[in-house]
Amino acid sequence: MRFSRLTYTPKDLVFGFSKNPLKYGTGLEVGNGVVVPEVKYFPRVEKDVREEYKSITEQLLKKAVALGIENLQLETELTYLEMEDPRLVVEQVNLQKDLIERYAKEYGLHVGYRVTVADIRDFGKPKHDEEGFNRMMEVFELVSSNGADVLSIESEGGKELFNYSIIRQDLLGIVSSLGYLATFDMKRLWKNIVSIARNKSVLAGGDSACAFANTAMKIAGGLKDNMIPHSLASIVRVMSACRSLIAFEEGATGPGKDCAYENIYLKAITGYPISMEGKTSAVAHSSLVGNIVAAACDLWSNEQVENIKLFGGYGPEVFLEILHYDTKLMNVAIEDKTHFCLRDLMIKSDKFLNPQAFVLSPDIVCSISEVIVGEKDELSRTVASAIKAIELMMAEEKLLLSRGEKRFIEMAKTRLEEIYSSPNEKVERALEQYEGKVEKLKVKDYLEV
Repeated sequence: MRFSRLTYTPKDLVFGFSKNPLKYGTGLEVGNGVVVPEVKYFPRVEKDVREEYKSITEQLLKKAVALGIENLQLETELTYLEMEDPRLVVEQVNLQKDLIERYAKEYGLHVGYRVTVADIRDFGKPKHDEEGFNRMMEVFELVSSNGADVLSIESEGGKELFNYSIIRQDLLGIVSSLGYLATFDMKRLWKNIVSIARNKSVLAGGDSACAFANTAMKIAGGLKDNMIPHSLASIVRVMSACRSLIAFEEGATGPGKDCAYENIYLKAITGYPISMEGKTSAVAHSSLVGNIVAAACDLWSNEQVENIKLFGGYGPEVFLEILHYDTKLMNVAIEDKTHFCLRDLMIKSDKFLNPQAFVLSPDIVCSISEVIVGEKDELSRTVASAIKAIELMMAEEKLLLSRGEKRFIEMAKTRLEEIYSSPNEKVERALEQYEGKVEKLKVKDYLEV
């Protein structure tokens, strides 16, 4: 399904409300006027995984009862090691779901449970590691049958070329990765995930461009000592929205995966609920977008926090309390009808400090999303959306851009306009060259799956 128009205007794109709200789990409603905390966690190393997940889940549910949290989502992100033993995955998912259902029955909690399957494929293997792909689909099937309410993944198709290109600030390589190779992979992957979700009556939540846009965000760094321009990281974020949208075009319904900072674009276009993370993800990485990303969230999440002992308890339960008070403030603002005021303050606090925050502001998101839905194919929209983002950055006098950043976006605009003049021809010709330079890159395997 292609989306041809936006679901939202900048005026009504706000946290807690979705045009297509969802209800799942033990009665959890998302996008229906309440922002829900979503907590994600990681077992301690060298500990029994089953015991760790049991302990973490019970800690979180007890903390929810203690704090009066009625609505909650838990997320388990499976590791490469866990993916090697599907029976172990079934055990830990069943164990967590049993605890969720027990607490829901005893205390009336409304809980959703997301499972994120790891992308374990080795893209250097023939056909992009068919064995790895089949293992991933097997795990999606198993978790769907044993307690997961929402299915997600942080897929990595095209990353071998992206890694080569981002550090070289090679825009044609980045476009070829996100706008071409990744699109073939996303279509195949999400066609299968959506089919599994529908057959098992669970939700196909969405993908995350963590391997791409979050990588760019990380290496762009802070206001000093950045390895790449912040404007490049912001361009990659916009391009990644075009890629992650494919999951919804294949039938995903959300709620979107939390570490997909591009989710606000997907909500603006599709109207489905999204999870977001920001200041509460500082446990895993720093960013310059900690407040603005909450402007349109339906679930508010942290990044993975290890189950380590802190003064206030174990890591996951401590972060649940932080998320709880963040969402409590948003929900009181909704009750008092001051939520648009709170949203605007979140936006104002970050928007003009850095281009990465700028492209996550609802007004900018909607302007760029209009371009995305107006283009004829995935490659064209990837390039056109990046050009639009640059034009908006160049036109905004309040946006803080160093001389180096300004030079970069001027160069980037010229380069992207050259690519846009004949994108398929330029990308296909370039890929022939990249195959000789980039280890593991096998373009033919993307096109034949």
